[in-house]
Amino acid sequence: METNLVKPHLHGHTIKNVNQVFQNQLTKGQRVADAVAGIIGSWTFMVCQSGILLLWMGANIYLVYMRATDPNYFAAWDPYPFILLNLVLSFQAAYTGPVVMMSQNRQAEKDRLMAEHDYWVNLKAEQEIEKVMKYLEHQNEMIKELKAKIEALGAEKE
Repeated sequence: METNLVKPHLHGHTIKNVNQVFQNQLTKGQRVADAVAGIIGSWTFMVCQSGILLLWMGANIYLVYMRATDPNYFAAWDPYPFILLNLVLSFQAAYTGPVVMMSQNRQAEKDRLMAEHDYWVNLKAEQEIEKVMKYLEHQNEMIKELKAKIEALGAEKE
């Protein structure tokens, strides 16, 4: 009977946190882009931006109305059709669009790294399972041998 048994619970690979590795590789500009994209993609930003737009339009409409009733009243800085507001929003879109795209590209790269890491983890798990199955087969053979020896000893006693 063989006494050198495989130890399937021992393995020689290190576990790494792909998120931490990826985060450590980001440049300062990439971190800023991700932070900006995170802010732009939030409900807080949507509510604040909507409030600013409503305030801008409301104030200008009010100032146009007040100027019409009193020529000495302060003139609106951006009367309807709000051309300055359109310029500001175009400027914002011109910069936030590429920043969001940079962040999405990095997320796609991170997803690719995660998928690759998952592949290697699954491959290693498959190899470990194969080792465990071989170990179990070996144990089954040993149990059969022991059972046969016990039965043989029992038959000799009778």
